[in-house]
Amino acid sequence: MTDSEPRILHPDDPGYAAGDRAAKAGPVRATASAAREAIRKRPGVDKVYRTGVKVVGGTTVGLGIVLMPLPGPGALIALGGLAILGTEDERAKKLNRQGVALAKRAAAAAKARRDARRAARTTNEAPPQAGDRTSGPTQHS
Repeated sequence: MTDSEPRILHPDDPGYAAGDRAAKAGPVRATASAAREAIRKRPGVDKVYRTGVKVVGGTTVGLGIVLMPLPGPGALIALGGLAILGTEDERAKKLNRQGVALAKRAAAAAKARRDARRAARTTNEAPPQAGDRTSGPTQHS
């Protein structure tokens, strides 16, 4: 087989079933799904993979929590870490879904408050009329 020929999976190849399901989702997802299926069939490699995912995801969550008091994307980094952990742990996936829903509600509430402030500001501020002396500095004679 040369590099230009596509790799064809056979029924006895690791990841054959996962590759068939994932082919509908796109080439990157299909490759990742087939690789995970192959990893899960080998217990030693699976344990190392799961440990690596937990270390990377936990470190990312920890970094996000540390960065939360600072200006920047600390909460987003923590949610990203939960998404990483959620690839291997159902509890983390559920917690990530709840966190994303909470973040979306908070963003919608902040947008509503901002829009209300803008609307109040535009109704309170009348545009200056031509020849109106109250908009500029006052002159005393």
